[in-house]
Amino acid sequence: MRSISTPKLIAIIVVLAIIAVAAYAILRGGIGGPETIKIGFFAPLTGPASADGIAARTGAEIAVEILNEQGGVLGKKVELVVYDDALNPDQAIAVSHKMIEQDQVVAAVSGSYSSTTLAASSVFDEAGVPLVVAYAVNPLITKDKQFVIRVGMVAEVEGRAAGYTAVNLLGARKVAILYIDNPYGKALADNAKAKLEELGAEVVFVDKFQFATDDFSPWLNQIKSIEETKGLDVLMIFGYYQHATAVKQARELGIKAQILGAEGFDSPKFIEIAGPAAEGVIIVTDFDRDSPNPLVKEFIKRYREKRGIEPDMVAASAFDAVMVLAKAIEKAGSLDKQKIMDALRGLTDYDGVAGKILRFTPGGNAVKELTLQIVRNGEFRRYGMITEEEIIVPSE
Repeated sequence: MRSISTPKLIAIIVVLAIIAVAAYAILRGGIGGPETIKIGFFAPLTGPASADGIAARTGAEIAVEILNEQGGVLGKKVELVVYDDALNPDQAIAVSHKMIEQDQVVAAVSGSYSSTTLAASSVFDEAGVPLVVAYAVNPLITKDKQFVIRVGMVAEVEGRAAGYTAVNLLGARKVAILYIDNPYGKALADNAKAKLEELGAEVVFVDKFQFATDDFSPWLNQIKSIEETKGLDVLMIFGYYQHATAVKQARELGIKAQILGAEGFDSPKFIEIAGPAAEGVIIVTDFDRDSPNPLVKEFIKRYREKRGIEPDMVAASAFDAVMVLAKAIEKAGSLDKQKIMDALRGLTDYDGVAGKILRFTPGGNAVKELTLQIVRNGEFRRYGMITEEEIIVPSE
C-alpha cells in the first residue's frame, strides 16, 4: 500500500477546504449563489388605485436605493422584482406564483390593498416564502399564517384610535359615521363606534357607501339635518382618497362638525380632490411628516426628488416593509426563509418612516405608535400622537 507524501496530503487538504468554503458560501448565497437578493413586490400600478400603487412602489424603490448605497444586504445588492396586480385578486395570485416559481424571490412585499393582499398571502404562506404587508388592514391577511407579517396598522386599531381621538382629544359628545362598504370601512366603523360608546359619546348616525360613489348628498343631507336639530361634534368619514368628494360636499352643504378620517385619506390626492375643504381635516395614520427621525427627513427628500410631490402613508409603509425585511435577512445571516421569518417576528424597536414598530404580536401584526395629522395650509402636519397600549395593540 502506497503512502501519500506530505506535499500531496497538504494539497488534498487545501482542495477540500476550498470546496467546503465554496459550499458554505453557496448556502449563504455567496460564491456561485445569486448575484443579487431578489425581493418581490406587487401593487395596483394601474386601475382605480394606481396613485397608491405607484406611491408604494416609489417608497420601496427608495428603500432599495438606500440599502444598495450602504453596501446591500449580506454583501449583495438588493433587486426589487415588481408586478402590477391591477387591484384584481386573481392577478395578485398569478403574479405571486411568478415571483415564487420563476423569479425565485427570497421574500416579497405587498404594496397593495386588502383584497389583493389577502389573495396573495395564502400563496406565499403555502410556499413558505416570507411576505411583508405594507399597509393592507384586513385581519385575515395574517391570521393563522406562518410566513406573513404586517408592518402597517390593522383596521381595528385605526377605528379604536378614531373613537379615542374624537372623545378624549376633540371632546366630542355626538358623532356621525359614514364609511365605505368593504371590510376596511366596516372594521373602522365598528371599532370606532364601540370605542365612542365605551367613552360615553352618542353615535347619532351610521351608514355606508359604495366604492364608486361620487354623490354623497343623500347621506350628507341627513347628517346636516341632525347637526341642525340635535347637534353634531364630529363627522367620521372612512374611505380612500377618491372619497375626498364627501368632505368637499359636506362643507358645501354647510356641515360644520370636525371631520375625522383615517389612513385612506393619507394622500396628496385627498388634498387635491377636496381642495379648500381639506383644511382642518384630521386623520389617524402612522406617517408623521414632522418626525425628528433623520430617516423620515431623508425619505421625504428623496420622494420629492423622484416624484415632484409629497409622499404619503402607503409610500412610507412600503419603504418600511423593505427595510424591515432587509434587517431580518441580515439578522438571519442567510437566505434561509424560515430563519428570515423568525428574525422578522423577533424584530423590536424599529424606528421607521411610518412610525416606530415596538414589536410584533404572535399573530404577525405590528404594535406601533400612531400619529394624528391635520391639514394646514394644504399640507399634512402633526396634530398629536397616540401611544397608549390599550389603543395600539391589536387583539387576535
